[in-house]
Amino acid sequence: MQRAIVVPARLGSSRFPRKLLHPVRGVPLVLHTARRLRAACPEIPLVFAVAEAELEEVLAAEDFSCVRTDPALASGTDRIAAANEQLGAEAIVNVQGDEPLVTGEQVRQLFACLESGAGMATLAFPLRDPHRFRDPHQVKVVVGAGGEALYFSRAPIPWFRECGGEPGAGELAAGPVLGHLGLYAYRADCLRRFVGWEPSPLERCEKLEQLRALEHGERIAVARTETPTVGVDHPDDLARLEEALDKAG
Repeated sequence: MQRAIVVPARLGSSRFPRKLLHPVRGVPLVLHTARRLRAACPEIPLVFAVAEAELEEVLAAEDFSCVRTDPALASGTDRIAAANEQLGAEAIVNVQGDEPLVTGEQVRQLFACLESGAGMATLAFPLRDPHRFRDPHQVKVVVGAGGEALYFSRAPIPWFRECGGEPGAGELAAGPVLGHLGLYAYRADCLRRFVGWEPSPLERCEKLEQLRALEHGERIAVARTETPTVGVDHPDDLARLEEALDKAG
């Protein structure tokens, strides 16, 4: 399959406006992500689906490819679909512009899911921290025996009945608890179907786009990784990211 990594990028984040241009160790955040992907996956075309000329200028200055997309598009997935109308890739991995610690192995895991027949795929990691298990900003996923997602939620799922829903690290380590990473892969036909559907009731309730796919009967393959990424949703996340970047070298 013709493959591409597509990174949706815009400056209008409500929780952290203009975060992709925020300097991290003196470099705009989006360039940390771009440089990481170029180094980790040099064999896979990398394209940024950008909403603003300002982002395009920063990326183009280091020879990263950009496709301009309508700033009015509702989501990053819509931006990816619009970009792929020009690119024509058969298999697309969506990496968020604010997650500069994605590994090449993770990207290749997602493409492997598509090559084995999945229309849509994502990643999950063992979630062993009780605080993160309860944190609504950490999305959880429940996976069936066949490796496909049953449900995603901001709530602490599954419910640990024996300890009143308050598991400790020991219970989490022994239980089927997975944190979701916001990385996705799509076959082109699945992506077109997805953006053609209206936001679904569960999606509107949890504010999780992937529930739209499940509600319409789309199967989502879930590959497991031991390496969680570090994303930036709020300015408070910057210190954690800088520490992780230092460790990663």
